[in-house]
Amino acid sequence: MNKFDIYVDSAANLPDDLKTERDIRVISYSFTVNGEERKCYGEGVPFSETAKKFYDEMRNGREAKTSLVGEQTIIDAMTPSLKDGKDVLMLTIASGISGTYQQAVKAQQALAKQFPDRKIVVADSANASMGEGLLALKVADLRDMGESLESCENWLALNTYKLNSYFTVNDLKYLRKGGRISTTLAIAGTILNIKPILKADGGANAKISFFARERGRKKALSALVQAFVENAVNPESQTIAITHADCEEDALALAEMLKQNGAKNIIIEYYDLCTGSHVGPGTVALFFMGKDRRGEAAAAAAEKAVHAKPATNSARR
Repeated sequence: MNKFDIYVDSAANLPDDLKTERDIRVISYSFTVNGEERKCYGEGVPFSETAKKFYDEMRNGREAKTSLVGEQTIIDAMTPSLKDGKDVLMLTIASGISGTYQQAVKAQQALAKQFPDRKIVVADSANASMGEGLLALKVADLRDMGESLESCENWLALNTYKLNSYFTVNDLKYLRKGGRISTTLAIAGTILNIKPILKADGGANAKISFFARERGRKKALSALVQAFVENAVNPESQTIAITHADCEEDALALAEMLKQNGAKNIIIEYYDLCTGSHVGPGTVALFFMGKDRRGEAAAAAAEKAVHAKPATNSARR
């Protein structure tokens, strides 16, 4: 059985040690701060150092912008695996919030012509940050247990929308800059100390949507815990992830509350820079496997479609 290679974009937010340990290859986004271009992820550079500097610069008022991963960059990254005779699977950030998925599909189509005997799968994670990363870790588990690429592709089709993610921001100005809330609402929310709770939705092109609003940071973190309690499935037997935009104390406090509600294995990491530039310093995000975000009827239809589909060398939404 051909062992395949797993690729993610750097928005997957995987801790440095896990990337190496699980043999997951990372294709980095780029970002600019005041006109200077840098990589969101670099081999041999601790991500915590890159992230802390990034969020410090945002706090100091510097403009931070990220760019999507382009088709040629993906082609260049995957080609060595294909030349070595391996199939590949790439997970991307949600297609509803970035054009990287579409770029990966174009790369898949170009590479399929060059390597017709290889299987190339592109999967939309319908998530961001460790929502993408936890799915990649699960696929790595399955691969390393001997499961085929086709089996892993089917697992993703059935389980991608069971990866739940919720997050809260500390400063509304970044959501205002991104056009997610109005200037009036941002000002009013700041005055009233309103902290929004957002989540990845269940749409075909999953986007970020509002879930709740709380007054104050403590209540916002408690709302994340409540979302976990209401939606997590078998919390004691799964890996849960928390990412933070340079607010580790809040991440640790959230982890302790989750442990009081059944969580056992929790990963804590700095929040990825790709979406971090849109939500700003002080963001805390929570990721876990739970109820299907699409609802029971849509989940059942998706399962039926998976069991009915023929094997193809194609991308999957």
